Amino acid sequence: MTTAFITHPDTLLHIMDGNHPESPARITAIKNALVKQGIYQHLAVYEAPTASDTQLARVHHPDYIKHIRALSPKAGLVRLDADTAMGPMSLSATLHASGAAVLATDLVMQGKVDNAFCCVRPPGHHAGRANSAGFCIFNHIAVGVAHAIAQYKVQRVAIIDFDVHHGDGTEDIFKNNPQVMLCSTFQHPFYPHRGFDTRTATMINVPLPVNADGKQYQQAFDHEFLPALNRFKPDIIYVSAGFDAHVDDPLAGMHLINEDYAWITTFIKQVAKQHAQGRIVSLLEGGYHLHALAQAVSKHVSVMMQT
Repeated sequence: MTTAFITHPDTLLHIMDGNHPESPARITAIKNALVKQGIYQHLAVYEAPTASDTQLARVHHPDYIKHIRALSPKAGLVRLDADTAMGPMSLSATLHASGAAVLATDLVMQGKVDNAFCCVRPPGHHAGRANSAGFCIFNHIAVGVAHAIAQYKVQRVAIIDFDVHHGDGTEDIFKNNPQVMLCSTFQHPFYPHRGFDTRTATMINVPLPVNADGKQYQQAFDHEFLPALNRFKPDIIYVSAGFDAHVDDPLAGMHLINEDYAWITTFIKQVAKQHAQGRIVSLLEGGYHLHALAQAVSKHVSVMMQT
């Protein structure tokens, strides 16, 4: 299968402070691991464009987009919220990250690749319609989903979010949209302290206790996600691919290992093959132990490449 790998040099230039765990080293570690393992050479590599304001405005309030553009500093840091800051290149990085989701959608929907992985930062799934949060400025996966609906008239889109934190921004954007299903596993109680009590027919939120392992994740996917996805029959699947539920991650308390991420990716591929002509767009979210992140992403991408 042909898997696209989409990134941009400016994703390395977004810096919130010198010691922040959401650092440019995350992108470098992933790429180095893919090269070392002989995976990168077999990927279709693309450079992400910037998302347009029209594309952003499908999921973000126009005033919020203007607000972010106005705040972008020429030097130093500007705080957007308690967890999120912008430096001089942060706007470019987040615009290219959203643009990666748009390009991935185009490539997959036009049949130029089978699936795509967007190796981008800052992450996006905590950004709501009119707010930043949790290191996120714009919600890239939401931009991609809205592009698929607007540009390709896709009727049903599923998002699978296995980041250790609930994708509350994604839920905020799509909770009243019957065309979009969000399936989200997350540690609870934990930041952002949302999603545990808002389950609906299209918001399949599955909170898991601290120290949950691969077996508990498999039960959630098999018993909660699979029946819902089979009823919904998505035309394309997006993945909020956060790797911070890894046992070695310093910011959370879950016990996933690399093979668990391979199993999760295989699950997603099987659902996509059954309902969505194999179409998958995956975007990097969290994951803050560099070696664990790089190895888990390598598993994720290598499974995406398999026939």
